Amino acid sequence: MAEVSLEKIWKIYEGDVEAVRDVSVAIPDGSFCVLVGPSGCGKSTTLRMIAGLEEISRGSVSIAGRVVNDVAPKDRDIAMVFQNYALYPHMTVEKNMSFALRLRGMKKDEIARRVGDAAEMLGLSELLHRKPGALSGGQRQRVALGRAMVREPAAFLFDEPLSNLDAKLRGSTRSELKALHRRLGTTTVYVTHDQEEAMSLGDMIVVMAGGIVQQTGTPLDVFDRPANRFVAGFIGTPPMNFIRGSLARDGGRWLFTEHDGNTTLGIPAEEAICPATDVVLGVRPQTVREITGAHERRDCGESGRLLTVNVDMVEPLGEQMDIHASSSSGASVVFRVPSHAGIDQSKPLDLAVETSRLRLFEPSEFGQSLTVIAQDADALVPAKSEPHDAVAQEL
Repeated sequence: MAEVSLEKIWKIYEGDVEAVRDVSVAIPDGSFCVLVGPSGCGKSTTLRMIAGLEEISRGSVSIAGRVVNDVAPKDRDIAMVFQNYALYPHMTVEKNMSFALRLRGMKKDEIARRVGDAAEMLGLSELLHRKPGALSGGQRQRVALGRAMVREPAAFLFDEPLSNLDAKLRGSTRSELKALHRRLGTTTVYVTHDQEEAMSLGDMIVVMAGGIVQQTGTPLDVFDRPANRFVAGFIGTPPMNFIRGSLARDGGRWLFTEHDGNTTLGIPAEEAICPATDVVLGVRPQTVREITGAHERRDCGESGRLLTVNVDMVEPLGEQMDIHASSSSGASVVFRVPSHAGIDQSKPLDLAVETSRLRLFEPSEFGQSLTVIAQDADALVPAKSEPHDAVAQEL
């Protein structure tokens, strides 16, 4: 096992194309780190620089305390699992798994032990004499995992290994991967564009966009305390709802008001002290529920927790369904309810909002999360200031 450290690394292609920009991440020994972001965000390029398959333009990569910028991939003590399996079709499962060990000239009994242990762990013991053409997609993926495992590397690198599998198989293989990491404890760097996959697998998440690290943290930290509007909208299913408006004082409390002036929500004083500031309100679908009783509707209205929307579409999802609606200003709002909930699409719907979990952001696409520095403050300030924030604003 080994710590993997990225220190201000850049990848600049011909024509001054900056694929990765000033990325610094310290991945602790034995952790499962997931690089997640939309296509083209630089996550795979970052992984390939760790592996030595891409040259680093600036900065340094260290594995187990050793700078490996000029070290050949085969000498970095890492094992990589690719998206397309990359198995030799003319070799059996056993030969595929042992190929790298045989190239090293390892003793036959040690090869047999490593292959046998990995095959048993992955449920491949009965398939060792088959060739890849006789295997299912999930079995081929496990062979690719086994080929990496037998090398007993300091770190595993995974480049979207589950993207070729169907939804059901992805779920089961994801569980196998997590259990495997728990048993082996090997430092793992995993790339995916699937935020749900990132949340379920990683104990550390690195969210990227435009070649820049937007936020690093545990899955719960990134979900509950997003650093900026991009992270808030990318992490979470369904995505966070965004409503533009302003803040103003109303007696002893603060109110968020949509730009049309028809919808207002109470904001806890410790979360926002900034009169008439143009902001974006973030509302997680999980913090919204339908109001059914007149008494509850009155109480929510008086406390500033009432949001009225028009239902545009209902999306059934088995036990639950997603309700796509719009506020009076036309802002889209999505929330999730049980499938047995009776939703009348012909009438406006009153929603109760959990105001303690509301989030405020600067209006731009990468607008920072806002918070207050003191009870008597007269302006909102960024919740956290990091070196990449200034660069992100350029996107």
